[in-house]
Amino acid sequence: QVQLQESGGGSVQSGGSLKLSCAASGDTRCMAWFRQAPGKEREGVAAIDPDGRTTYSDSVKGRFTIYRDIAKNTLYLQINSLKPEDTALYYCAAETQELGLWAFYKLRATDYSYWGQGTQVTVSS
Repeated sequence: QVQLQESGGGSVQSGGSLKLSCAASGDTRCMAWFRQAPGKEREGVAAIDPDGRTTYSDSVKGRFTIYRDIAKNTLYLQINSLKPEDTALYYCAAETQELGLWAFYKLRATDYSYWGQGTQVTVSS
């Protein structure tokens, strides 16, 4: 059983930065960040596979960086140049089974079995 705990959210002004962390217990393979704004569907933000391959949604490419510390079993999301439209509850997700490349690049919430409780990011203009 995998447990995930996010931290690092907060309130920042437009243009600011945050670093989100997700501490994992148990063995994971692909890990990802998703976000959900009020009234909107959960959206895939970024993912990383066991080989370090990464993928990002078009809306965050160039501003967000996903990486993981294997020794600490922790996933990170460095968020720069924040915009008001980045305001959302950010979730960490993990999968213990093999995820094919096609599914990996799709960033679909249904492909991930384990989820954290979320950490809120609020960006003011």
